[in-house]
Amino acid sequence: MRARDLAVEYESVSVDSDALEAARLMAEHKLPALLVLDERGEPKAILPASQMVKVLVPAYVVEDPALAAVVDEQHADRLCQALAGRRVGDCLSGSAAAPPIADPDDTALEVAALMARVRSPLVAVATKDKAGTHLLGVVTASHLLHELLGKAGAASTPTA
Repeated sequence: MRARDLAVEYESVSVDSDALEAARLMAEHKLPALLVLDERGEPKAILPASQMVKVLVPAYVVEDPALAAVVDEQHADRLCQALAGRRVGDCLSGSAAAPPIADPDDTALEVAALMARVRSPLVAVATKDKAGTHLLGVVTASHLLHELLGKAGAASTPTA
């Protein structure tokens, strides 16, 4: 099976998208991450849900987790206000690497190796040419596992 066969349509946002709307998209669809596209519509980064949660948590609580126990529920309910007026690009970590991109002809094992090497829940599948990068879809870790386990299950099923 090739990357083009594994790729599916997937929710993406641009670096200029509203951060609160991106968080809602993640929450509503229970997505592990979003693919972030640049101004040209090319893959720019992967925004994991854990990074979005980190943006919500005040820096002083990240530095000293014991402080989380003393923040009352009224203040905790206001955490999402940290996203108000922010863009998705503002939520990317300063060390956000370019997203992993698989060639459409890559095998499932090549996609799995790429995903494992960069520890990403998503791999973009795209063609590249002089005009830029053209996104075909995304392979998620859960979809890849489903496909690989399905093949393994079919191979280990005894025949009568």
